[in-house]
Amino acid sequence: MRSALEIAHGVRHGMLSAVAVTEQCLAALEERAGPLVAVTRVLSERARDEARRVDAMVARGEDPGPLAGVPYGVKDLFDVAGIATSAGSAIFDDAPAAGRDAEAVERLRAAGGVLVATLNMDEFAYGFATINARHGTTRNPHDPSRLAGGSSGGSAAMVAAGLMPFSLGSDTNGSVRVPASLCGLYGLKPTHGALPLEGVFPFAESFDDVGPFTGSIADMVLLWEVLTGGPASAAPSSLKVARLGGRFRDNADPAQLAAMDSIARAMDSAAAPLVIPDIARARSAAFVITACEGGRLHRETLARAAMSYDPQVRDRLLAGALLPEAIYEEAQAFRARYKAPVLDLIADHDVLLAPATPCTAPSVADPRIEIDGAMSAARADLGIHTQAITFLGLPSLAVPLRRPGQLPLGLQLIGRPGCEGTLFAFAKRLEDEGFIGVTVPEAFPAGALAGSRGIDA
Repeated sequence: MRSALEIAHGVRHGMLSAVAVTEQCLAALEERAGPLVAVTRVLSERARDEARRVDAMVARGEDPGPLAGVPYGVKDLFDVAGIATSAGSAIFDDAPAAGRDAEAVERLRAAGGVLVATLNMDEFAYGFATINARHGTTRNPHDPSRLAGGSSGGSAAMVAAGLMPFSLGSDTNGSVRVPASLCGLYGLKPTHGALPLEGVFPFAESFDDVGPFTGSIADMVLLWEVLTGGPASAAPSSLKVARLGGRFRDNADPAQLAAMDSIARAMDSAAAPLVIPDIARARSAAFVITACEGGRLHRETLARAAMSYDPQVRDRLLAGALLPEAIYEEAQAFRARYKAPVLDLIADHDVLLAPATPCTAPSVADPRIEIDGAMSAARADLGIHTQAITFLGLPSLAVPLRRPGQLPLGLQLIGRPGCEGTLFAFAKRLEDEGFIGVTVPEAFPAGALAGSRGIDA
């Protein structure tokens, strides 16, 4: 599929029909999406209505907006008017339909975007693998025997497979950056609170953020401008870049380390990797805060219908609900003390380089990864490098290393709060210089996906 920019340009200038683009997308979903186990609902009627509206505006000589006729999907925790928000769970099957779209969806619609589907996720966004007890496990388009990552795995898989030019996910502790890395995409965790969260089912409000997936940095900038209502911050003319060391190098793929070192050399940065102190403690505190806030949110539902939850999610939520308040307060107090000295430490750097995941996508049959020399559950530990960055509230852009013929693997470009524009500018430079870029998956078009579960109509 074309990029969002290309589609919108064609529709706005009468070279493409939004209806035709939408029909092409819906046909591709019907023919090719099922085996990826990435779609939970196809919104055909709504999509056609929105596409007709865009074409009608063009016919009247009106500008439908910067996303004119661009099809997209959203993680199944965004409110969509007229349907119940499931958050990846059967528990809300009988919940009342949402009365309006989530604010982010409203902004995309106002810009001419066409919503075509809701997308698979870990139940209540609690996991890094998109292993969903109700819908099934989302597959990686680059190798369907492997995980797409999570918890926004359905959103990543659809863009990576070329079935839509962008999608929305949410990132609490890495739920956009992890699948972006494993599926070979751009994925943004913004400065905390920078993108609208109204109408998005929460997980841990201290950390939750909306995040887009795109196949190019140009599309990411376009999405940022639509969702924020203005341009990104200006980037300095000369960028100071540092590699993160310590725990960020302990559990990293050699290809990530080599790429980080090469980028540093290209930027004339000979400094030793920067070590952020107490990073393991920061991740532990993030675990505590996440568990407590998630457990509190679900306490009443757990008391009423605990057996309706995915067992792995249920047990983690129960454990969080039972944590003493004093532990939560201690973790939040540590966070408050921790952030200022770390921000001082990184103040002289515009971009920090770190791995996005510790490895390429693990297999669906054995969803484990190696952490500190021992095998660990991917569902819990794929976010080892993203969670501590969330804890600090910093913006982080996952970018795909250019790896033709190999499984995708990503880096994080991490910036100071409010400096997303710097990350976008640096990513554009890396894209232009050939360090990063999206690779079209070989496995998916070759038809190697037979036998997986399909979508719920």
